[in-house]
Amino acid sequence: MPRSGAEARRRLQQAALELYRERGFDQTTTAEIAARAGVNERTFFRHFPDKREVLFDGEADLRAALMQEVTDAPDGLRPLDILLCAFRKAGRILEANRPFAEPRLAIIAVTPALRERDLAKAASLTDALAEALRQRGVPDRLAGLAAQTGWATFHQAARAWIDDPSQSLDAHLLQAFDDLRALSATVPPAQAQPES
Repeated sequence: MPRSGAEARRRLQQAALELYRERGFDQTTTAEIAARAGVNERTFFRHFPDKREVLFDGEADLRAALMQEVTDAPDGLRPLDILLCAFRKAGRILEANRPFAEPRLAIIAVTPALRERDLAKAASLTDALAEALRQRGVPDRLAGLAAQTGWATFHQAARAWIDDPSQSLDAHLLQAFDDLRALSATVPPAQAQPES
């Protein structure tokens, strides 16, 4: 039996990951997760409102870290550079949690209900990032575009990091934001002409 709330939570998350991988998300019950973790089902519901939230547990910490980093970013940076600073610092949360992040993404990818929840959470984070940029004086239209573009770039980097663990998340983030800048770089006129 776990002795602390943090230990029970960790064991519930581990049990859920194992069962979701073995049986699938839809075929796993909260009672089975609790039994595998060595706790009762009431303990499960003390920690998580439903079985989906087991996979989204760190979202509040990530949101808080991102908002704080946007607020604390140096003055004079462009909106995407503010977000890159925030993602680089908040990315440490993901790096510390890689053993959970990797199977979590795989489970979400094959479960429609979890993909829907993931998209809703991403939209909420994007809205929060846009608001944090507005609080720094970024115009509304640009804040929304930067937040959406920045989040998509961060997500791309996180997936690349899962696929290629030989580089740090930070290295993948720097590469993804370099790629984003390359996409929006001015193309010399000779190259801008479409071929017929």
